[in-house]
Parts: sequence; structure tokens; C-alpha cells
Amino acid sequence: MMRLRYLALAIMACLLVFTNCDSGDASAVAKTNEATKKTETTTTKTVNTTPVKKPKTSTPIEGGMEWLSFDEVEQMGNKDGKKYLVDVYTSWCGWCKVMDKQTFTDDGVKDYVAENFHPVKFDAERKTPIPFNGKEYEWMPGGRKGINKLAVELLGGRMSYPSLVYLDKNMNKIKVSPGFKKPDQLLTELKALENM
Repeated sequence: MMRLRYLALAIMACLLVFTNCDSGDASAVAKTNEATKKTETTTTKTVNTTPVKKPKTSTPIEGGMEWLSFDEVEQMGNKDGKKYLVDVYTSWCGWCKVMDKQTFTDDGVKDYVAENFHPVKFDAERKTPIPFNGKEYEWMPGGRKGINKLAVELLGGRMSYPSLVYLDKNMNKIKVSPGFKKPDQLLTELKALENM
């Protein structure tokens, strides 16, 4: 029974690291491996047979950025004329979670984004319709858990997670930037958008 549990943990760790997410830095992989080892050593003999439901939306990270949804963006308008930073993620994307914990908790990143962007968190597999630029985008089957048509439009059909989509003040796409980014990499990318 314990061997099965260890095998399941190893498979989960591999899936977390080798999902369809773009590759990131080696330290994040090492942390995932370390977390798996800790889980293996602290596993008790109690077996819980109750299935656990995972949340479908991103849980705010303590010390992380405050995110808007597209629903909120649609209601608030853009009186201050800021650009939009859209974090396109999925619930199963390991590198999305690492970026939430390592990059979006960085004080320099948080301050720069707050000053220059409206940050929007967008689950690419969201099933409820999403309002965007006067249209409503529906969920459709396909991929792991289906996909919202807005994700397809924003990412130009390249379904890679995490991906950042930069929109101008009128919500026109400026650039798509796939893959994990460390805080310094993201700040460099954000600053390059100043005159766009």
C-alpha cells in the first residue's frame, strides 16, 4: 500500500513538472522534488477515501498581487488609462502556481504593476461566459478540461500556460508572452512596454 502511495506521489510530481506548461527555472523543479520528498516522509497510514474537489479559480496567494476578473474589468471601465496585464493560467499548471508564489509576490513586481497596469487573472478553462470588448465568450470542449474561446483568441491559438497577455488601454492586444518568468525577467518585460 505504501509503495502505491509513493508511486502516486511520484507520478503527481512528474505531472506537475511536465504538464503542458512552458519550462521554467531549475530551482522551481528542485522545490517541487523537495516538496514531494517531504510529503513522502510525512505520509501517515490513514487512507482518506473521500474525493477532494479542487477550486476552479486561482486562490489568492498571501502577499501576492490583487487581481481583477474580466467581469470586474467590464464593469469598472478604464478611467486612468492604464494598460492591462492578463495572466492566463489553468488549475493544473504547475509553473502557473510557481509564478504566483515566486514572481507575483515580489514587491518590485507588485509595485510596478499596480502603478502601470490593471492586473487580470484569467482561467483559460473557465466554463461560465466571459464578457470582453462587448462580446461574450463561451466555454467549449477540448484539451484537458475544455477551453474558453476568449483564451483561444487572446493567445492566438497557442495554448501555453502560464502566458501573459498585454493589452493597451482600449483592450487591444499588444503582445503575448508565454512561459514562466522570474521577477527580474518580468520587470524587464513590463518596462519594455512603456512606450507601446
